[in-house]
Formats: sequence, C-alpha cells, structure tokens
Amino acid sequence: MPPIPTPSSRELLQRVKMFIPPLLDKMHKGQQGRVAVIGGCEDYTGAPFFSANASALLGADMSHVICEPQAAQVIKTYSPNIMVHPYMRQSHHTQEGMQSAEEISQKTIDLLERLHAIVVGPGLGRDSLMQDTAAIIIEAAKARNMPMVVDADGLFLVQNRPSIVKDYSKAILTPNKAEFARLCKTMEVDPQGDEIEVCAKLARAFGGVTIIQKGPKDYISNGKQTFICDLEGGLKRSGGQGDTLTGSLGTFLAWTRAYRERVWNHDNSLSDSELILLSAFGAAAVTRYCSRIAYEKKGRALQASDLSVEVGNAFKYLFETENPKL
Repeated sequence: MPPIPTPSSRELLQRVKMFIPPLLDKMHKGQQGRVAVIGGCEDYTGAPFFSANASALLGADMSHVICEPQAAQVIKTYSPNIMVHPYMRQSHHTQEGMQSAEEISQKTIDLLERLHAIVVGPGLGRDSLMQDTAAIIIEAAKARNMPMVVDADGLFLVQNRPSIVKDYSKAILTPNKAEFARLCKTMEVDPQGDEIEVCAKLARAFGGVTIIQKGPKDYISNGKQTFICDLEGGLKRSGGQGDTLTGSLGTFLAWTRAYRERVWNHDNSLSDSELILLSAFGAAAVTRYCSRIAYEKKGRALQASDLSVEVGNAFKYLFETENPKL
C-alpha cells in the first residue's frame, strides 16, 4: 500500500488558522486561553519562565507557572505578566512525614478547573517528590479531559512510568533526539529506520499519544496520521529553545477549548484528533520561525530569550500574512 502523502506546510497552516479565536468585543478575559506550566525546581528557573512567557506572547490571556518556592522567588523577578504559584516541593525542602505528594499536589489540582491546558516538565528536575507530585497532577488533568504537553524532565517521568500518558490522546510529548531514543527503549520500539514510520510506531505504542520528534525536520504523529514541519529553523542550538515550543503548544491547545465551545461562529469541522495534531504543527512552525529569525539577527550569540522576542512576529507572519513564504 503506497504511503499517504502528508499535507503541505501551507495547507496545514491554513487549517491551524481555523481554530485560532478572533479578537472580538464580546470576549472576556480568559477566553483566549488559560495555561499553566508545571515545573521549576530551585536549579532551573529559566525553562518554566520561557515556556509560560511564550504562551503569553503567542496570545494566551493568562499564563501561570507552578513551581518550587525557591524558583518562584526568582521567576517573579523575570516578568510581572506571569502568575507564579509556589506550590511544588523538593524532597529536601520538606520536613519528614509532613508533606506527601498527594498533599502538595492539591493546590494545583484545585487550580485545574480554571485552566484550559497544562505544560508539564520545564525545569521540573528529577527529585522524587517533584516527579511524584507531577504524576498526580497529570492524573487529575486526565480525569478532567484536559490537553497537556509533556517535555524535559516530564519525559523522564513518562520514561519511567509510561502508563501515565498511555492511551491518553490529548497528551503531546516533545522529545529531542536523546529523549526520543529513551522513549523508544521504554516502549520497545526500534529507533532505527524511516523517521516518519518510527515516530508513528512510538505514537502507536503509547496508544495514540501525539509525538513531536524534534530535529532538522519535526515529525508529528499520533500513530494514524503524521505531519512534517519542515520550515527553516536556525542553526544555533542553545538551551531553552524547546521551551518556546512547549509554551506555544499550551496556547494552541487552550485555543482548541474555545473552538470546541463555539466561542465564535465557525463551521465546527475539525475533530478532536485534528485539533491536537494541528496544535502541534502550529507550535512547531512558530518555534522554527522564531529560531530562524533570531539566528539571522544573533548568529552564534543566539539565546533562548531571543526566540521569545520573535513569538509575536511569528504569529503575525504565519497566520496573518496572506501568502507567507515557507
């Protein structure tokens, strides 16, 4: 059976536009998206900020970071636009027997009702209490049918406990090359061979979870359908660039909620599975555009913060320009 041709990037961008909510007088605060990034241990404060900041800059109305108290003190100095909640705890910051992962997670679980999408992993670290708390929050979000992105040390959690996202079709995993190989090993998928098919096999092994395999091209698959995001990116690989992807993804996923709730008049022709895949493609396109433009300006000096500056420009070019050159 011949392979099914993947849609072109231009065609996919047009489909992404279908669920981006317009800015209308009748809308109120929050309808353009409420996103939370869950991570931020004392050693890693940049990643959750870059992710939440990208979410806000792309257009989410409300962007949160849920992190360790020591991280919260730092992240609050980065920007007054991000709401920072010091709800997470590392093992060595609790008194023995005083706080369990279940107790620590409750404040975040209470916040879920006010959110449209979550991003789990940026700056999370591998402390056992942080990992256990994140796992409980993921389960609570699944019970609420909430879309989620899992990245960075959230993927370490998935690697060790694959059942936490298995068969949950509203989860998107965003592994780099090394993380992808580790996930393949966990799920007993041979990482060698055609990249499109390997990505699809891993998505199928996870029961329909969407995978974004980051690389020279981004392969995006839910096991049944695969998209390729081949927009040109930059050549510098500084730490933190992937956080633009996760934050952007959070906003696109939040916008799917507005689409499903018919916040504006549209034909309602996109299915839930299409919305997840298109969210992944849209975020990948935004990130690659930001990377290319930032690299053209900064070259080897490019840092993660340089991508943040370009998020608004990327949205305007990709989704508000009539015929963008891809």
